[in-house]
Amino acid sequence: MTAPDAPRHALVLGASGLIGRHLILKLAAAGAKVTAGVRSAASGARVQQWLVAHGLALRIDTAIVDFDAPELVAGGRGAVASITEIHNCAGVYRFGMSAEAARSANVGIVERLVDFAAGLPGLQRVVHISGYRVGGQDPAAVPWSDAQRAARYRELGAYEASKVESDAVFQARSAERGVPWTIVNPASVIGDSATGESEQLIGLAGAVEQIWSGTVAALPGDETTFLPIVTVDYLAAFMAAAAVDPAAAGTAYWVLDDGTPPLAELLAHVGRHLGAPVPRLRIPVGVIRRLPRWITRSDPETVGFMSADRYPTASALAFAERHGLPMPDARVSLERWADYLAAHRFGEAGAGDRRFVEAGGVRTFVLGDPDSRSVILPGLPVNADTWSDVAAGIGARAVDLPGLGLSGGSGVRDWGRWLPAVVGEGPVDLIGHSIGAAAAVLAAGAFPERIASLTLVSPFFLQPRGRAATRVRPLVRAVLRRSSPAGLSRRLTGSVRSADVLVSSAGDLARRGAGGAAEHLALAGSPRWRAELRDALARFPGPIRIITGSDDPLAPGAVSWLERLPDVALMTVPGAGHHPQLTHGDALAERLTAGRRSAVASEPA
Repeated sequence: MTAPDAPRHALVLGASGLIGRHLILKLAAAGAKVTAGVRSAASGARVQQWLVAHGLALRIDTAIVDFDAPELVAGGRGAVASITEIHNCAGVYRFGMSAEAARSANVGIVERLVDFAAGLPGLQRVVHISGYRVGGQDPAAVPWSDAQRAARYRELGAYEASKVESDAVFQARSAERGVPWTIVNPASVIGDSATGESEQLIGLAGAVEQIWSGTVAALPGDETTFLPIVTVDYLAAFMAAAAVDPAAAGTAYWVLDDGTPPLAELLAHVGRHLGAPVPRLRIPVGVIRRLPRWITRSDPETVGFMSADRYPTASALAFAERHGLPMPDARVSLERWADYLAAHRFGEAGAGDRRFVEAGGVRTFVLGDPDSRSVILPGLPVNADTWSDVAAGIGARAVDLPGLGLSGGSGVRDWGRWLPAVVGEGPVDLIGHSIGAAAAVLAAGAFPERIASLTLVSPFFLQPRGRAATRVRPLVRAVLRRSSPAGLSRRLTGSVRSADVLVSSAGDLARRGAGGAAEHLALAGSPRWRAELRDALARFPGPIRIITGSDDPLAPGAVSWLERLPDVALMTVPGAGHHPQLTHGDALAERLTAGRRSAVASEPA
């Protein structure tokens, strides 16, 4: 082993995972040289890309790690001879595995790890992640007998039992090989305390998704059921500090927030924050254990984590105080994590900047460049996600209207206080589609000085009124809430080719009951409101662009009326209908960009 003042060089195993990536950021910030242990060059490139996106300027080293290969690290120990600490974030976190697969993944990893670590000349510490429900095992019980192993795996389930066994094996094998160690036993790891960011969707995240989607009829547990949390950035900071603290050698720490609300209260708090319906019924854990999986909609192994147990956190709290690591507020962290999960549709949404903001007291979903001067207000019955490609193509941000898509609020009645907050101080190029065109026109009429240009895509109030059936709210609501993505695509475009793009819109309509969409569609048929919108449009002093699909033309007389206005350009997307963003995105983006260039060119120098 090297002297304690040797240059710090950390090897992070499992570097591509949630904890591993955040740990690299903390280690680099602490001045350590970092080598990321990854399974492939492609995985290493993705880690590098993530780190750069999260502000890490220096390039880290990568090493290919294969726990099934003769050499754990490609090139052998000589390739990482200067390593002073290893952080083991590797392992398999998955329910429903066979006992053999779970043991091979989690016990096999620690056996290979310790054997590898024992041959490193400069190693000062191995920091190993175990778990709050499995930590503190007796190494003297190793090796387990076949009968003991079979009983434990049958009792606990394959995943939890493999973590119990790996905790004991890690301690025993480290003692045999003379490997200095520290164990961290984290609770359920949630997203970053500042941003909520997390791509881990197993465990508690699955319960949050069920609350958000309205597919759970009862909350699990009672006021004693405790499923603690810890934010990933706090855990990473703890691990980075523990690796170089002499007092942490040979110590196991339970890293969790004792202030985590009881499970049912936690889920209710998150549900209220997300604006989701929160079940009043609570179901005891003992009853959940006896229910079939098709009712609980969760893997039976997860029930073992629902317990009234508390954990020995005193040493971890003392360590954190000594190192100046304040625990983030549990409820605030939960809200930010839930926001991130919902904004990214629990892993279903593509990459990009997606977030919730507070706009005029309305919880509002926004995607795209937050600093963009181009703002898209989507139409009915779709959401901002259907505009994501066009928004990216023109460098705009798309915003779900109140009561639609992922935004909260109750609808048009919110527009008066919502629009000024969304537009900001301006000037912005405002793009409104269908019902969004009405919002854009009202904004232009209320504060024209903030609107640089006005672009209306398929403006319903300048087109023929929809069929009378579209104004029958119960009928519209029933049809939309039951629409599949393919059915919605046929209804909006005449084919199923846009079904993939409409998955999230169909999900939003089903989740929210489509009441908001039905209300907006009924209002769109009001002759009085349509006339008021035309009058407001005529009063706007700035440049106006009208874009329609050739299969969805303006109403008779609308063209001549528009041509009498001082600064109006009419554009057509050949072959498109009412939703050109679905069927002719590139052509629409070209016209939006051309319209914006024209507006900029018309501004006085």
